[in-house]
Amino acid sequence: MSQQGYVATPPYSQSQSGMGLPPPHYGHYSGDPSHAGPPPGVMKPAGPLGAAASGGMLPQGPPPPGPHQFGQNGAHAQGHSPQRFPGPPPVNSVAPSYSPYASAAQSAYPSPASTSSISQLGGQLNAMHISTGGSGMAPPGQGPPGPLSAPSFPGPPRPPQPAILQPGSQVLPPPPTALNGPGAPPLPPPAHRQDGFSGPALPNAQFQPPPLPGQSLGTGYAPQPAANYGAQMPGAPLSYPGGFPGGPAQMAGPPPPQKKLDPDSIPSPIQVIENDRATRGGQVYVTSTRGQVPPLVTTDYVVQDQGNASPRYIRCTTYCFPCTSDMAKQAQIPLAAVITPFATIPSNETPLYLVNHGESGPVRCNRCKAYMCPFMQFTEGGRRYQCGFCSCVNDVPPFYFQHLDHVGRRLDHYEKPELSLGSYEYVATLDYCRKNKPPNPPAFIFMIDVSYSNIKNGLVKLICEELKTVLEKLPKEEQQESSAIRVGFITYNKVLHFFNVKSNLAQPQMMVVTDVGEVFVPLLDGFLVNYQESQSVIHNLLDQIPEMFADSNENETVFAPVVQAGMEALKAADCPGKLFIFHSSLPTAEAPGKLKNRDDKKLLNTDKEKTLFQPQTNVYDSLAKDCVAHGCCVTLFLFPSQYVDVASLGLVPQLTGGTLYKYNNFQIHLDSQQFLNDLRNDIEKQIGFDAIMRVRTSTGFRATDFFGGIFMNNTTDVEMAAIDCEKAVTVEFKHDDKLGEDSGALIQCAVLYTTISGQRRLRIHNLGLSCSSQLADLYKSCETDALVNFFAKSAFKAVLHQPLKVIREILVNQTAHMLACYRKNCASPSAASQLILPDSMKVLPVYVNCLLKSCVLLSRPEVSTDERAYQRQLVMTMGVADSQLFFYPLLLPIHTVDVSSTALPAAVRCSESRLSEEGLFLLADGLHMFLWLGASSPAELIQGIFNVPSLAHVNTEMTSLPEVGNPYSQTLRTIMSIIQQKRPYSMKLVIVKQREQPEMVFRQFLVEDKGLHGGSSYVDFLCCVHKEICQLLN
Repeated sequence: MSQQGYVATPPYSQSQSGMGLPPPHYGHYSGDPSHAGPPPGVMKPAGPLGAAASGGMLPQGPPPPGPHQFGQNGAHAQGHSPQRFPGPPPVNSVAPSYSPYASAAQSAYPSPASTSSISQLGGQLNAMHISTGGSGMAPPGQGPPGPLSAPSFPGPPRPPQPAILQPGSQVLPPPPTALNGPGAPPLPPPAHRQDGFSGPALPNAQFQPPPLPGQSLGTGYAPQPAANYGAQMPGAPLSYPGGFPGGPAQMAGPPPPQKKLDPDSIPSPIQVIENDRATRGGQVYVTSTRGQVPPLVTTDYVVQDQGNASPRYIRCTTYCFPCTSDMAKQAQIPLAAVITPFATIPSNETPLYLVNHGESGPVRCNRCKAYMCPFMQFTEGGRRYQCGFCSCVNDVPPFYFQHLDHVGRRLDHYEKPELSLGSYEYVATLDYCRKNKPPNPPAFIFMIDVSYSNIKNGLVKLICEELKTVLEKLPKEEQQESSAIRVGFITYNKVLHFFNVKSNLAQPQMMVVTDVGEVFVPLLDGFLVNYQESQSVIHNLLDQIPEMFADSNENETVFAPVVQAGMEALKAADCPGKLFIFHSSLPTAEAPGKLKNRDDKKLLNTDKEKTLFQPQTNVYDSLAKDCVAHGCCVTLFLFPSQYVDVASLGLVPQLTGGTLYKYNNFQIHLDSQQFLNDLRNDIEKQIGFDAIMRVRTSTGFRATDFFGGIFMNNTTDVEMAAIDCEKAVTVEFKHDDKLGEDSGALIQCAVLYTTISGQRRLRIHNLGLSCSSQLADLYKSCETDALVNFFAKSAFKAVLHQPLKVIREILVNQTAHMLACYRKNCASPSAASQLILPDSMKVLPVYVNCLLKSCVLLSRPEVSTDERAYQRQLVMTMGVADSQLFFYPLLLPIHTVDVSSTALPAAVRCSESRLSEEGLFLLADGLHMFLWLGASSPAELIQGIFNVPSLAHVNTEMTSLPEVGNPYSQTLRTIMSIIQQKRPYSMKLVIVKQREQPEMVFRQFLVEDKGLHGGSSYVDFLCCVHKEICQLLN
């Protein structure tokens, strides 16, 4: 193996374990329990496959440049400027020809790789064929992988055809026009497209099927031997400047005419999503089989629970765990589950059953305390059962006894949810309650910042008016007449005002607390009230608040004392609850938690950049801990017009299971609808209070790391002051022993919580995964969307402790490691120049590149520090569906919409090449929604949607579409509401015209293209990953 900065030990062999070196770690944290590591949350660089550098870690720096790396200013040149992309940089750094703004930007932000690499990209793409395949058959519904190459024929796209494979092989040879066969001509970089970008969108060309038996392969097809797992790759390739290692170097005669790389020849996320919808959409997904891979989050399906939790509750990075830790280290695929315990389920699926064993409480294993579930095995005629998690044999309590049938199953198997279903709830007994007494129903406290600016811009009046409406919709149990939730009200600036709204008062009474250093609650009786009983007093108060503070000139505010006051009020009332805080400025008044403006652009791209994501003071951390201890969840609505230090203020909502909403430069006439939608959804959504979650596993592996809006006092209990239907917790698992192929890997997630009516319950989700000693099975069962959710959270957690450059390098390294291990151990031998991707991971590179370009990991001049801290916090609690849309936005052509259909139009890839001057496109990522209008948009469409005669008349200030009573307008509004329906945040509409300044912002969301301020295009990143893989294989 070449000594290119990697340790010269045979890289992937399993036999290498036990050489006395610590194993390579996953891309972060503490890794193997037997080895000390950096502090929690620190990402570790991935070692080479199989063995690590002395000391167990690779040197932090990049490997020294080798003969086959880039030119003199190449990838690994030491000391390159901090703006550069980490690790192996994107190969093509020339500003794309379609970037009218790039010239200005490029001077300030050096491009990620040297400009001398244009010709080199051609050579590298020449050498690179792309092929996908799994070994053996693809999981059900994944469809056969197509060869990922441009069609070699003109004319309309051909429908995909089944791949014809040799037994056991799914590596498809590239067709003649693949990125190149041996000796074929070099390619220019993709920037020089002859067709420009003004024409109509390119058709999403289908992939060319392989030749039929007996047909000649044609030039450029590699011979295709049968699969031979683990075969050594051919020896060291020739290296020549600019080529990928392994690229053919011989060039006979004059170069033939140049070809361009067709972006349609590389794996398309849209194609993968469409294929899954075509094969699995609308079907019933039955959860009876252990380790089956569910449909993608982008597919509509119906779940039938038959013993494993629905994928709406738990999704995994892979549904087949490796049997040994050596195998896990070899593949470096993170073993993780993304758990959304309170996920909303559609109306056509059965809600969770509630099991009530009375005073006896749930039946549990005596040793590991796992709850009764389908993984328990009954023996001795039903008198005992063996725990599926720890194998302990327990006596069945007399009240729970039932006889077994001829196959050893209890006669009441199908009558008991806990024996036949993957998810269900138990009524908890007093042993599960605080102080062993039943909890009180929760309370909501509304806390309004009444400083000068909020009064003047009308925000306070808007909030007070809206509260009258939303208080009518407080959440309640289905069988309840009215909500059991009590409500209270506080206003504040430098001091706090508590209101007595007891039902027998004619007027509300105000009590002022000026000692913000030691906050106390001045009244108990009359502060938290039943809304129905006190409705008239509350409405009276909400009418008076805007007038009461109309003459106030106070602009300084406090923040920590406000949270403290809410928590003390809940503590005094002995109930859990939620604070709704409406706040708009940096808390600069003298009080605990006082903050100063520390926003400093000079820290960007330095090792101190991480301090911008850390809280300024430890006041907020300890305040959040107190809140969690008392079941006080904080949801914060921020209305900043300048820096407010989201990294500090946002810590409280994050650690208490609350939500942070942010509306920059809030203007009533433009932004009120977005805010009001968020407020309504937040108040009405399903939520559990004062929650503790425990994840149990069967022997052989355990949960080691947790990511989300959570607080942990110890290594096992995940504490949340509240958890709602949108919050997910991502859990990473590590081996502590071997796993058996027969017994599989079992996971049980139990959440103890208080309902909105004040009942203590346990919500249980069980999931069985398969285990295998074959790497091919592990790769076949991966889920890319869950992998990206895990990588994003582990990277975003690490930004608090590590330089961003190191984190980006680790992400690139780990991606290359995973793909190189597949190539080495699971793919049929083929030319080293071929890029072979497992079928389940063929779009992993594009998603990882989107993550690398996110504003959290790569600063951009137009994105504020607060916005970066905000996005970091949102991603930490996202489920898989939300993170998928966030990193790869949905781009829909609107001009081709069929107005007679209610279906969404087919999405296109997120690239400028897919836009057309005559078109209108809608883009959504879960936080933002853009309507892009091409310069030559048809007048009838513009008239139909905006009710104005031409594009020039469209007002780009509007944030909602006018109600025009025609089919175009109605269809577009329906499409927008369908996209919005399933999303936790209300997306404000931004209208963008082609070639106008605001288009700059819109273009940052075209994630397959090169970033304006750094960040590679998808094509370049694929080359970069391929180069890394080739280096690892050599």
